[in-house]
Amino acid sequence: MKMKAAILVEQRKPLVIADLELPSTLEYGQVLVKVICSGICGSQIGEIDGAKGPDKFLPHLLGHEGGGIVEEPGPGVTKVKKGDHVVMHWRKGAGIDAPVPKYMWGNAIVNAGWITTFNEYAIVSENRLTAVPDDTDFEIAALMGCAVTTGFGVINNNAQLKIGESIAVFGAGGIGLNIIQAAALVSGYPIIAIDLYDNKLELAKQLGATHVINSSGSDIRDEIFKIVGRQGVDVAVDNTGNVSVIEQAYEVTAASGKTILVGVPKKGEKASIYTLPLHFDKVLTGSHGGESNPSVDIPRYLKLVDAGSLNFKMMVTHRYTLDRINEAIEKMRAGEVVRCIVNIGTHDR
Repeated sequence: MKMKAAILVEQRKPLVIADLELPSTLEYGQVLVKVICSGICGSQIGEIDGAKGPDKFLPHLLGHEGGGIVEEPGPGVTKVKKGDHVVMHWRKGAGIDAPVPKYMWGNAIVNAGWITTFNEYAIVSENRLTAVPDDTDFEIAALMGCAVTTGFGVINNNAQLKIGESIAVFGAGGIGLNIIQAAALVSGYPIIAIDLYDNKLELAKQLGATHVINSSGSDIRDEIFKIVGRQGVDVAVDNTGNVSVIEQAYEVTAASGKTILVGVPKKGEKASIYTLPLHFDKVLTGSHGGESNPSVDIPRYLKLVDAGSLNFKMMVTHRYTLDRINEAIEKMRAGEVVRCIVNIGTHDR
């Protein structure tokens, strides 16, 4: 069986669109999924650009948030069945942690992880899939794969934000906007969004930010202190991975507050911080996907979507087909995109 896929062949180069051959059989715990749509996360940009250093697994497939339909469950699979609509997520959920697949590109092997979504079909580990109701919008399903679960997990698990606690969110992209929306749900105040782009800040206000700061022409620290006072915010979250922004986030965090790092700096870049407050009540920590449990969290969030309490569709500002994925990636690099959806397959309701 052949499929079209976007392949990372060389770092810092455009993805190559080509036809690949899928394995003829599924191994224990693997599931064949027809990919309907995929999001593009900043993590994929980091992989392409070599943010963490040389890539040992080239050529390989990419993508870790998607919506799809189960074509065939492999041996041992019990959590999903043929025909199920699923969220494809990178965080482990319930089920088997299956072997990773290998695809063929002529005589060459193309590697893949437990989940990939920049391809028409994917062999996915059972524990990277969560079944959802058939009427779930596939774009929302894709956002649930990372942007939503990470953002909400930051608030619920990392920050544990309480009613009336203040939060500053550096970077109002897909994950940042979900952090803001989740902070509003738990009645954080004030909720401060910081970004370079006014279009993202406008969305942040619509999703619950009480204050916004355009960092291109502002002294961020002074602006935040004007809002909350010199004591700083209870929680500061960095989504950028920019070391100077990480330093600013730490500096505006209160002596008993939390600085949470979602973005990851490029390999070799180091932030400089004054560590004494960490010996008392201040906390500096990294988030790993918001420590979310997709199998538990996704059904809960979908209930709120159905109730009209959450809005994810407005975050999708751009849509592309698979053959235009490199254009989508360049738009993301330029900062024009909040969340981009790549439409890959078709489905019948």
